[in-house]
Amino acid sequence: MNAATASEIARLETMTITKVVERFESLFGEKCRSRNKRYLIRRIAWRLQANAEGDLSERARARAAELALDSEVRVTPPREAIQPRLVTADVQSRPALDQRLPPPGSMLHREYKGRQIRVLIVNNGFEYEGQLFKSLTAVANAITGSHVNGFQFFRLGDRR
Repeated sequence: MNAATASEIARLETMTITKVVERFESLFGEKCRSRNKRYLIRRIAWRLQANAEGDLSERARARAAELALDSEVRVTPPREAIQPRLVTADVQSRPALDQRLPPPGSMLHREYKGRQIRVLIVNNGFEYEGQLFKSLTAVANAITGSHVNGFQFFRLGDRR
């Protein structure tokens, strides 16, 4: 590497990232997509050395073109060609019940502000005072009038 190229590469280290990006764009003739200073300095150093000492020989270029014809150039498909896969299940599955809950048919008991709270666990939710709720939190919210975690309200710990 000649002295002029070496001094220009050393000067890149002291430049701000904005100046390095400007230098990259002037050397490569394209918009810079990176703000990583180390990466840009390496790319610029490579280009400066290639310009000063010559690029690839014609023989090397011909061989690279020959190899490119034999290989699959694109490693990943274009984004617009990627189609989401739909998975269909032949068997109807029931949603898995939370393991912290007792089995359907069980009754949850809790005393809250001097009154007894009883909630029946059914297959499709929770029954409280003749009303069906989808979640235990919805039951706790109806009882307290504010947002409360149902598992914490009924003191159902982590049974995993």
